[in-house]
Amino acid sequence: MIDTDRPAIPAATLVLFHETDDGPAQHLMIERAARMAFAAGALVFPGGRIDAEDHALAAAGDRTTGGGGDPDERAARIAAIRETVEETGVTVGFDTIPDASIIAEWRQSLKAGKPFADLLQAEGITIDLDALEPFARWCPNLGEYRRFDTRFYIARLRHKPEIVTDADEAASHHWITAAEAIDAASAGSLQIIFPTLRNLERLARCDRYVAAVAHARSTRSQIISPEIRDADGDRWLCIPQDAGYPVTRVRLSEVTGP
Repeated sequence: MIDTDRPAIPAATLVLFHETDDGPAQHLMIERAARMAFAAGALVFPGGRIDAEDHALAAAGDRTTGGGGDPDERAARIAAIRETVEETGVTVGFDTIPDASIIAEWRQSLKAGKPFADLLQAEGITIDLDALEPFARWCPNLGEYRRFDTRFYIARLRHKPEIVTDADEAASHHWITAAEAIDAASAGSLQIIFPTLRNLERLARCDRYVAAVAHARSTRSQIISPEIRDADGDRWLCIPQDAGYPVTRVRLSEVTGP
């Protein structure tokens, strides 16, 4: 069942790169709690909905720098940073890093609905939105699941921080390379939904941050909305062939959904 009139929920997610001297980058991914309404039990990147407070912080401009002139883009980057703090305690783009006790307090405050702007203001912190690089934008419109318009960003971490995941939303966390995540999904040991898996395949082809940035900037920007097509005696879930993805169609019967 396809409902093209269903409004999409704006969302943002953050792909973190941690690199060592050799080998591919590791990414921080979280396994969503089994009781979650969307993608329960699936391995995802940190992220969530873009809310009104994100737009307010983007419009105010006194606690942010960079991010370009598009207010929706700025709000999306703020949401990706805010959700990453709330879900994992990792800070990206901060001009000053609060100590662990303050971050712990922030996470509880964010969960309780306190505006991110108030927390930044209290500590005199500014965030650089240019620390995030746009990588992809997906807006699936298939089935009866919630429909999200999700912007994917990438960012580099100089040091691997200690992670304490939000137990309400995450069952566990993983530092994992894109290739390792793909192999685990293929083996059935990890559940990864269609958009995440396609982006992991793309990341695996440019497994250092600089390469990923160059690839993203050289690829035509477009919103990915998968389509069901009949071909070769089967039904396939397809994405555009010019969007930078090595796999552009998968048998519908093999797709892992929310």
